[in-house]
Amino acid sequence: MTYFSDFLQHWYSWLIAAATVIGAIIVARIVHWIIFYSLKRIARNPKRVVWASLLEHGKKPAKWILPFLAILVVLPTLPIAYSVKRPAEHVVGLALIASVAWIFILFTEVLADIIASRYRMDVSDNLEARRIRTQTLVLRRIAEVVIVVLTIGIMLLTIPNVRAIGGSVLASAGVVGIVIGMAMKPTLSNLIAGIEIALTQPIRIEDAVIVENDWGWIEEINITYVVVRTWDWRRIVLPISYFIEHPFQNWTKKTANLIGAVYLYVDYTVPVDELRKELDRLVHATDKWDGTVVGLQVTDAKEHTIELRALADAKNAGTTFDLRCYIREGLIKFLQEHYPQTLPKTRAEVQGMPELTNAAKGALAGVNGGPSRG
Repeated sequence: MTYFSDFLQHWYSWLIAAATVIGAIIVARIVHWIIFYSLKRIARNPKRVVWASLLEHGKKPAKWILPFLAILVVLPTLPIAYSVKRPAEHVVGLALIASVAWIFILFTEVLADIIASRYRMDVSDNLEARRIRTQTLVLRRIAEVVIVVLTIGIMLLTIPNVRAIGGSVLASAGVVGIVIGMAMKPTLSNLIAGIEIALTQPIRIEDAVIVENDWGWIEEINITYVVVRTWDWRRIVLPISYFIEHPFQNWTKKTANLIGAVYLYVDYTVPVDELRKELDRLVHATDKWDGTVVGLQVTDAKEHTIELRALADAKNAGTTFDLRCYIREGLIKFLQEHYPQTLPKTRAEVQGMPELTNAAKGALAGVNGGPSRG
């Protein structure tokens, strides 16, 4: 009732205060539109990475931050009671702390974009670009988590009651820290694994890997998990500690080039030299071959067939897969057209008494419409 009666007595002052706050918010939105409209025009030039990054990362948060800053500016001039102004100033002060934290986060995001823009991902040999982008991505996200945690802590310290409670809690901080550490062991292990991956880089963005018997590419590296995009567009989500604690295959650890192997099982009569010449013709007729490795060898001899292994190199994992299919199809077509007798076959030789063979022939002739006994 006290606030209601105070409002009735000073309704004119409250009306002025509300109009001032609304006006400040409107001005802040106008300033927001002018700033980001200008940034949008400047960012049309693809070389202006800083402005494009500011536009991308700053537009949405600024819709809230600029009005809070405007309110903070006009708040001391509002004709309202101190008992109301003080908590309002505290709330706006908390918003100011959050705004400063956002500026630091925006700085890390813009810096990461500037670094990433210096390294192209759309080239065949993008190992250095993937290394730098992975480091900046992981370190940026770790920095953002640290900024957010520190900001929340500072905001809590501005509340007197929380600050008083904090003094008593610090006395038992050692025990609490142990308990929290045990409860958050998976999270902490993933955070430490993220830092280790950023520094040692067993995986990078767009690395070709085999995990959980699936082949795919590293699509995202987050603070606690990694997303692998498989060849059939599925997504495998793994804790980031998986890549520290479990073995996996990384086909692009040192270079994107790979050697593809094609296995054929053919008859012993196959002319290996002719097949070797056809392999050489096939790889020289396609742009999928990287031009370094090509060869065909007999790698095994089984009971009914021999094993041939054809090798050729390509510039990356995807091209290697296409090259293997191309070679496999080409060699099979060559055998079908020129040496069909060398394709795998099962031989059988029937040996036995002549009378049994003749009887079998007579029975077969009867089945096929031959003379029958009446």
